[in-house]
Amino acid sequence: MSTELTMYDGLPRPSSGNQGKNRRPWQAIVRGNTVSRRDMLRYVGGGFGMLGLTGALAQRSAAATLAPHFAPRAKRVIFLFMGGGPSQVDTFDPKPLLVKLAGQKPKGADIRTASPTAGLLPSKVRFRRFGESGIPISEHLHQLGGHADHLAVIRSMHTDFPNHAPALCMMNLGVLTPTRPSLGAWTSYGLGTENENLPSYIALCPGKPIVGPKLWGAAFLPGQHQATHINNSDLTPAKMIPHLKNEFLSRDDQRDQLDLISRINRQHAAERLGDDALETRIRSMELAFRMQYEALDTFDISREAKGTLEAYGASEFSKACLLARRLSERGVRFVQVFYGSGQPWDTHSNHTASNERLCQDADRPIAQLLTDLKQRGLLDETLVIWGGEFGRTPTSQSGDGRDHNPFGFTMWLAGGGIKGGTIHGASDEFGFTAVENKVHVHDLHATVLHLLGLDHERLTYEYSGRQFRLTDVEGTVVQNIIA
Repeated sequence: MSTELTMYDGLPRPSSGNQGKNRRPWQAIVRGNTVSRRDMLRYVGGGFGMLGLTGALAQRSAAATLAPHFAPRAKRVIFLFMGGGPSQVDTFDPKPLLVKLAGQKPKGADIRTASPTAGLLPSKVRFRRFGESGIPISEHLHQLGGHADHLAVIRSMHTDFPNHAPALCMMNLGVLTPTRPSLGAWTSYGLGTENENLPSYIALCPGKPIVGPKLWGAAFLPGQHQATHINNSDLTPAKMIPHLKNEFLSRDDQRDQLDLISRINRQHAAERLGDDALETRIRSMELAFRMQYEALDTFDISREAKGTLEAYGASEFSKACLLARRLSERGVRFVQVFYGSGQPWDTHSNHTASNERLCQDADRPIAQLLTDLKQRGLLDETLVIWGGEFGRTPTSQSGDGRDHNPFGFTMWLAGGGIKGGTIHGASDEFGFTAVENKVHVHDLHATVLHLLGLDHERLTYEYSGRQFRLTDVEGTVVQNIIA
C-alpha cells in the first residue's frame, strides 16, 4: 500500500488515508513512495518563517552554484561608476601629441563623433609618474596616484555605441538594451550572499541614472538578486531606508507576526507554483526583518571615528565611498557606487574646469577607500573597479568640450587578484581608438567573473527556451592584469 504525504506547517507528514478528498492542489503532486527533491525543497523551504531550515538553505537557494567554479581571487566587488564618461586623455592616458597638433585635423586622426567637432584639443592637465611602476596619472588625482602600484590601468577599452543609454546598458548589463540581468545580479546569482542579514547587492545612487533602476536589475533572474537601491543623497539611516524599523512591536512580537504571515504565504505560494515574484516578496519581507538589527548600524557612517570621516571628506561621493567600505566589510557581495545622479562626467562644454572639479572630488575618497581596504586586510579579497560607460574624444566640441568616445577609453581595477602597477593595452597617438590589446566590455565582464571564481561561459540561466549568460557569446579573460 502506497504512502501518501501531505503538508502540515510546511513539513511532510504521513496521511491517515481519509484526507485525499480534502487534499489541497499542492498536496496532489506528492504521491507514492517517492517525492522529487525539487518539490520537497520547494515546499519545505518555501516559507520564510521556518528559520532553522531556511537559514540552512538560504545560501544554496540564493545561488546558482554551491561553490565557485574554481578558486576565487576576490570575494566581493566595489564598482565606482563615473556616469557620463570620464576623459581618458585627462586622467590616465596622456597624449603629448595633442599639444603639438592642437586645433589641427591631421591625416590619420579619426575625428568621427556623435556630432560635428573641431580639431584636436590638448589636455591642460599635467601628468606625474607615481609609484615604483611609474604609471602616469593626472595631477588632479594625485592622492589616488599614491596607490599606483595597486592599479591595473586598461587603456584599450572599447564598446559598441556612442550614446549614453545603450552604452550604460552594455557596461552594466552586457547588452545595448535594458533587458538583461546586471553584472551585480549575475554575481549574486552565482555566489549568493556572505551575510544573510544584508542584501547581497546594493546600488548607491543619489537619484536615478539615465536608464534607471534596470541598470542594477535582475531581469529574468530570481528577484532576490536585483540590487537594493539606496538613495545616498541623504545618508541619515532613516532616510536611506525608510520604514525599516518597527517602532510599535518588539522583536519577539514581530517574529510571531512574521511566522503567522509565513504560514499564510506558504499556502498562497503552494497554490501558485513557479511564481517567482511572490517568492521574491516573501524573501524580501524576511530580509527586511533581519535588516532592522544590522542595517541601521551598517548604514550609520556617523559611528566612524572623526579622523576617518575627515579622511574621506564631506562630499556626497566621499560618504558613499565610506559606506561602500562598511557594506563590503560586512559581507555585501557587490556594491556599486554611482557618482552623482544622471551623467556628471558628460563634459560637452566647459570641460577643463569640470574635469578638474570632478577629479578632485573623486580623488580623495577613492584613495582613502583603497587605503582603508588595505589597512583592514580587505584589499586582497575585494575587487575595486573604476570607470564609466565610455570615454571622451581628443577633439573639441563647443570650444572647450569633449564628445562621447566609445572607440577607446580607460578603466582601472585594483585589489582582489589584480596585478598592480600594470598598464594594459594602448590607444592611438591621439587617444581616440584602442589599437593594442583591445578590451571589449564583454572581456571586462569575463575578467571580473573570473576573479570571483566564476567561469563566464558556465554561469548561465535558462530563460525563454535558451541559456543566457552575462557575456552572451563573447568575452575573453584579460590574463595580463591578473596576478
